[in-house]
Amino acid sequence: MAKEPKETTITTENKDGFVSEVKIADDVVATIAGLAATEVEGVASMAGNMTNELVGKLGYKNSSKGVKISVIDDHVTVDLSLNMKYGYSIPKISATVQDKVRDAIENMTGLIVDEVNIKIAGVEAPAEA
Repeated sequence: MAKEPKETTITTENKDGFVSEVKIADDVVATIAGLAATEVEGVASMAGNMTNELVGKLGYKNSSKGVKISVIDDHVTVDLSLNMKYGYSIPKISATVQDKVRDAIENMTGLIVDEVNIKIAGVEAPAEA
């Protein structure tokens, strides 16, 4: 049985007082987090499970691999699994990723990010010349 996609509903109001609802799929929030994390210098890639790795080898881009999110009401917890580039400070890069992911999700969705947890799954060795 396939899992039903989860989504979060937010209420918006324009300047004329018109109120409406916007539904944001959890996969969208995960994709935002993954894209924001990989924009940080020193992050080699997102680490994912074998299914995600296979999808990547087939030429499909999965921007939410290595990302797990939990949305309760309008609060988000993000768990990221990253591969780092060799030679970068893990604590500094992790702090930058946390800030960038939090800012991206909050600015794009209006949701509140409570936590951005990072797991360093690997280090990418420099390419040999």
